[in-house]
Parts: sequence; structure tokens; C-alpha cells
Amino acid sequence: MSAIPCGVDTDSQPPMAIPLRHFLVGLGFLLGGVLVAAADAVGAVSGLVSPARYHLLLAGWVCLTILGAMTQFVPVWSGAEIHSRRLANAQLWCVAVGVAGLAACFLSGRVAWLPAVGAVALVGFWLFVYNVGRTLLTARPLDVTERHFAVALAFFLLVTAFGLALAVDFTRPVVASAGLARANVVAAHATLAAFGAVLTTVFGALYQLATMFTQTELDRYDRAIQRFETVAYPLGVVALAGGRLVAAPSLARAGGVLVLLSLFGVGVVLGRRLVETNLPRSAMLRRYAVVAASLVVWALVTAPSWLADPLAADARFGAAGATPLLAVGVVGFVVLGTLYHVVPFIVWEHRYSDRIGYEPVPTIDDLYDSLVAAADFAATVAGGGLLLAAAWFGLPDAVRLAGGAFVAGGVVLFVYNLASVVHEHGPRGVVGTVLQRSGRRGDDSPPTE
Repeated sequence: MSAIPCGVDTDSQPPMAIPLRHFLVGLGFLLGGVLVAAADAVGAVSGLVSPARYHLLLAGWVCLTILGAMTQFVPVWSGAEIHSRRLANAQLWCVAVGVAGLAACFLSGRVAWLPAVGAVALVGFWLFVYNVGRTLLTARPLDVTERHFAVALAFFLLVTAFGLALAVDFTRPVVASAGLARANVVAAHATLAAFGAVLTTVFGALYQLATMFTQTELDRYDRAIQRFETVAYPLGVVALAGGRLVAAPSLARAGGVLVLLSLFGVGVVLGRRLVETNLPRSAMLRRYAVVAASLVVWALVTAPSWLADPLAADARFGAAGATPLLAVGVVGFVVLGTLYHVVPFIVWEHRYSDRIGYEPVPTIDDLYDSLVAAADFAATVAGGGLLLAAAWFGLPDAVRLAGGAFVAGGVVLFVYNLASVVHEHGPRGVVGTVLQRSGRRGDDSPPTE
């Protein structure tokens, strides 16, 4: 049976429907991003495909997952009620509508609408920052996870502000009037999004999850790495983004070194926890093993590139060819692995926890199909490996297309597996969970304001 978190206050969590809505809508964006990538590979779409794909996958899937996870687990970890359930619901629909609108505008070329839909997305993200920030204010002193989350909230404010400025710049030259080059603002925006908002959240969560679900403790070496990373990583991201913004290679290089050391250190900590655990390899832990290896390898292969030229466009997310390591191996697998526990756990806790001792109940891992989980893991690892090989060794496009097909197949299996958990064990199936209203068990009433 999967480990069930101990020492956390599950009574403080919001209703099941709130985070599940975020996760399920986020999975829709994941499928949308994969579909756009597949269509682009065969030349079936036009327009600004790259920003559309990045926004669907990063702002849509990954960030909506983060919004749902923080809204669920900040109250659990901090033992505090979420500030407002209504704002938690509002943030979802604002971000979903805004990001979908951004992708549609990029693909259709209707850039005049970008400021409007970008403003809707910004409102959603800022509602999230306010709501979770107000909740964190009641948790004192902040532990290492909560400190990372607080820093991530600041990065969310920055990245969305940069994003809206870029959206407006399509119709009014606000970036040039500020004395900045648009390419530099795009580089800073991407840096703050991937390394700031997303990975800061990931690292904060991993310090809790890596120990909780391996049933191990950080030793003095791990804690030394943790203390370094907690200070060095946010400073490194700010310096790297700032150096790219103003085209200052020395500043960006210094920030890049701190980012590289931090990612390498987190990979070492996660890897050591996985080596020391005596628990069987669950779907979550297998994916975390890929994350640990990817973090270490990404840092090692990116170091020469960033030391030489941290401003290079093809090195924005690491060394040329290393983007699949970061995108699939780190961000993708940490989200996939976490969702393989979080979604079944939320469903299990609300559906079966009060039946223990009265009737036989399934374990958390019983809720999803282990064979499908193994198949999507194998497909995604194989696809990521092919994409990495194609990028590193200049292999033919057929290899890259095959890698993308394997990743897409793994994603479809993953989405099917988790949707089946909610459909079979959650209230009134997938649609009912997303559209659930008040007046029923697991609903959103009464709101906490």
C-alpha cells in the first residue's frame, strides 16, 4: 500500500472537487499541448506554434497542476484553512480561459486579442497568489516547503507581469519604450516561468514528498545541500533572468552557476532518499527516480554551455539538446509521478478513509491500473530517450517523430488511467467532479472568506 501522509492535518484541506478540477482541466491542456505538437510535426498547423505549445503545456498543464496542488496541500501542511474557496475556484477558470485564449490567438495569428486573454490569465494567477499567500501568512514559522512556496508565489507575480507586457507589445511597443529588447524580455519571461515559478514549487514539494513517500529522513549531508539551495536557488534565478533581461553575461553566468549547483544538489538529495528507502517501487517512486537522474545529468551537460554563453537562445533551458531532460525528465516526470499519488489519495481519502475498520477497502495503489501505469512509464521513458538522442546526436527527423509519438502515447495512457480513478471511485464520474456544486459531500460549501 502507498504510504499515507502522517502528521498532516487533512481536516484543513479544501473539498476534493477543488484540486481535482484543477488536475482534470490541466490534463486537458496536456492533451491539447501534445495534439498541437503532433500536428506541428506533420505540418498541420500554422501560426506561432511554439508559444502556443509552451503555454498549453507549461502555463496550462503544469501551472494548473501546481495551482491545484498548492490549494490542496498548503492547508494540509500548514494546518490552516484555505483563505477562500471561491477564489480557488475563480483562479481555475480565469487561468483556463486565459491560457486557452492565448493558445488560440497564437495559432490563429489574431494577436490583437492577446492583451485581453492575457489579462484574464493574469487575474487568475494573481488570485491564486493572493489566496495561497493569505493562507501562508497564518502559518508561522514557515518550514522549508512553505518558504519555497512563498518564493514561488513571488515568481508567479513576476512571470505573469512580464507575460502581459509581451502580450501588449504585439500591438503597442511597450517593451521598446522601456528601453528593452523584446528577445531579452522573452528570455527573462521564460527563465522566470520554468526555473522560477515551476521548479521552485517542485523543489519545495520534493523536500516533503521525497521523505514522506520513501519513509526516510534527510541526513546532515542532505540538510547542508537543502540550506544552500534554499538561499542560492532564488538568487540564481533572479540573477539569470536579470542578466538575460539586460544582456549582462556576467550576471547571467553567476546566476546560472547557482541554478546549476542547486538543481544538481536537489537531484542528489532525491536520489539518496530513493536509494535508502525499503519501500516497493510505486508508480510515483519510479518516476521520481527518473527526475533525480535527469536533474544530475541536466546540470552536468548544461554547465559548459552556460559558462560559455548563458545568453544564447538555444541554451535558454539548458545546453543545446538538453531541453528534453528538463521538460520531460524533470518537470514532466515530477508532475506525472506526483499526480499518480495525489489524485488517487484525494479520491481514496474522501471515498474510503471513513470505512476503515467497517469493511474491506482498497489501497491507494489499487485505485489505478498498475499495468497501464507501467505501460505509460515505459512509453514516456522511451520517447524522452529518443527525443534526447535525436537532439544530441543529430539523428534523422524520423527518430524525433518516433520519440514524440511514444511520449504522446504515454500521455494518453496516463490521462486515461487517472481519469478512470476519478470516474470509477469519485463522485458521479469525471464530469460530475469537475462541475460539482454545493449541497453534497465533497462540495465547496460553505465558502471560507
